[in-house]
Amino acid sequence: MATSLSGRERLNVPRFTRRLTLVGFALGGALVLLVSSLRDATADAPRVHVITLEGEINAVTSGYVSAAVMRAGSDRAGALVIMTNTPGGQSAAMDDIVTTLLNAPVPVAVYVAPTGARAASAGLFVAQAADVVAMAPGTNIGSAHPVTGSGGDIGGDLGRKVLNDAVARIRNLATLHGRNAEWCEQAVRDSVNIGADQAARTQVADVKPATLSDLLAWLDGRPAPRPSHDLTFHTGGATIVDDQMSAFQRALQVLIDPNVAYLLMLVAAFGLIAEVSSPGAILPGVVGGISAILALVALTTLPVNLGGILLIGFAFLLFLADVKAPTHGVLTVGGLASLLLGSAFLLNTSAVDLGIDWRLIVAATAAVGLGVVLVLRKAITVRSTQTSSSSLNLVGAIGEARGPLSPGGEVFVAGATWPAVSVSGPIASGHTVRVIAQTGGALQVEPARRSPPETALPQPPLPAEPVSGGGSEGRSTDPTARDL
Repeated sequence: MATSLSGRERLNVPRFTRRLTLVGFALGGALVLLVSSLRDATADAPRVHVITLEGEINAVTSGYVSAAVMRAGSDRAGALVIMTNTPGGQSAAMDDIVTTLLNAPVPVAVYVAPTGARAASAGLFVAQAADVVAMAPGTNIGSAHPVTGSGGDIGGDLGRKVLNDAVARIRNLATLHGRNAEWCEQAVRDSVNIGADQAARTQVADVKPATLSDLLAWLDGRPAPRPSHDLTFHTGGATIVDDQMSAFQRALQVLIDPNVAYLLMLVAAFGLIAEVSSPGAILPGVVGGISAILALVALTTLPVNLGGILLIGFAFLLFLADVKAPTHGVLTVGGLASLLLGSAFLLNTSAVDLGIDWRLIVAATAAVGLGVVLVLRKAITVRSTQTSSSSLNLVGAIGEARGPLSPGGEVFVAGATWPAVSVSGPIASGHTVRVIAQTGGALQVEPARRSPPETALPQPPLPAEPVSGGGSEGRSTDPTARDL
């Protein structure tokens, strides 16, 4: 039975569709407004850049901090937080970081963290250059007396100049940010050191937060006065931007590690010695040359002790001399002792508590000793072979000049190369020579005429074969004749 819609029902269907469409448009518009508001809220949320200053302060870390400050300024960040754990480092790199922080376009906070971290020596100057110094519980700061590159005291007039300059610099930094300049001067003059609790009480540090979140909550809205203008920390509800070192910077940081620099130096020495001992090998020379350049780059950034360098160089000279001279290993023992002492004294970095691992020194010395012993055994075998060969009587032997003899040079006789002297004037390279006298391993030679080639003896003619018919007429009986 067919059904049909009434007129009222036909009118209700388009009306319902129109209402549904209007509801859809309203929901879509609300969704668009919601997404737009969330986007605006995200765009308005402050961004806080966080970097990590860990290990020795050097040229790599200085470049890292400078680049991070520039990125934070370009991003209009609400703050830059430097997570710090350093024993100190180079004064030139420290000065660069201090200047960068004082002129940063965003407010800067140095946070000595995590628990157990420290801001010692140059780290104190970096911390006092920041707008805010924060220290996590269980951290310490101080010990900033200036020392030489090898960790020793700077004496005389130069020492007084350096000390007075460091005192004036640390007092200026502390006073500029309203901190305890008297204690900071004492840290430079007497290398005193304090923990986070005392630092916060004596106004060496500004705050003692347990976590980074606590620090950001404390910083929000605080002013960061500058001589030319004032900045303000904006860290409430901030988005954290973890600004790590680039791959290139991390590679450089690994390269200037004292242990890596030490290994590169040993590889360079062995490679160059192998190339000198076996000319034409190419690969040892290439590896040694590259390692030498990398080691030089690394060592120029480290406080190298000249005495350690000289002892290590003297050790390898002894190894090379023992291979060349018949000392039967006596020089090798002295070389190992020199290598061990030189490695221990190579980096005198007690001021920053860095250096070569003693286990690496022992292992490297043992490996070098084993390698030298193997090479020495081969050299002794070669010398023994040459000694036994020199006992042969080579007078009258024929050989070849290996290079011009004028009159001295070398000749190749009886399967070996010998020092030789021409007794009859210069002899060109490649000329045949004859040994006329022998003194130990040295030969006296003269040009030798090459014997003329042997001539074939005439063969008697073969008896003539009888001439027979059958097409053999006219065939030559000469056995050397050829058929045409």
